[in-house]
Parts: sequence; structure tokens; C-alpha cells
Amino acid sequence: MSAIRPEGLLARLAQNAAQWSGSSAAFGIALLVIVIWAATGPLFHYGDTWQLVINTGTTIITFLMVFLIQRAQNKDSQAIHLKLNELVASMHGASNRLINVEGMTEEDLKVLHQHYCRLVKLAAADEKLTDSHSVEEAAERHAEKKKMDE
Repeated sequence: MSAIRPEGLLARLAQNAAQWSGSSAAFGIALLVIVIWAATGPLFHYGDTWQLVINTGTTIITFLMVFLIQRAQNKDSQAIHLKLNELVASMHGASNRLINVEGMTEEDLKVLHQHYCRLVKLAAADEKLTDSHSVEEAAERHAEKKKMDE
């Protein structure tokens, strides 16, 4: 893999806009716009055009923000998945089936969820809270413990 590459112009613009829109300055400007709009109400007799200005402006900004927020969430989510994949891949005893689990079907995820529910039940029988198992080891270790107790 290569080093981190610079993003394209549109990607940088979206990144900067998403970052700026979450700032205190952006909130302050938005609040100021609303205060100015509200203060000019009597000047324009609270007319339809006065209302249309704020409605149109907020609709356009909301429309664009949906895409900026989704882009930021997608990027953050992908980065988190990659970091988690690295941790799973590097940990001895961790199930490699969980690498790229987000790409599995809903049915596969349900099956994994059932395995982990079973793991919770097996772990609840353990005396120590610090004992942990992978899905593959859980049933085997639990059976071994039962044999030792007999």
C-alpha cells in the first residue's frame, strides 16, 4: 500500500465544509442569521417573501449537510472498521471470521450474534469475570471445565 494520498478538490472541499460546519463559529453565524432574520420581520411585515428567504436558505443548507454528514460518517466508519480489522487480525485467538464482518449478509450476522449469545451464557457460568473465550473455543473450554468438575 502507498502512503496517504492527497484527496481531490471536491473531497477536500467536503472535508473542510464538514469540519467547519461543526465549529462554534458556524453555529454562531447560523444563530446570527436567525436573529437578523427574526429582527427584520417587522420591517417586511412578516410577509411571504420574508418567510420564503429563511425557508429556502435552510432547505438548501439542510440538503447539502445531509450529504456532508453522510460522507463524514462513511469515512469514519470505514476507518474504524479497518482499525478493528487490524486488531482482530493481529490478536492471537481472535476469530478471523470477524475481519470485514460488515460485509457479511444479515443472515450471517444473525448466526454470529447467536454464537455470541451462547458465549455469554457459557461465560456466565464461569467463576471469574476476567475469563474470556472466542466463539470457537467457548463450547470446548466449557465442556473441559465440566469434565474437570465431575
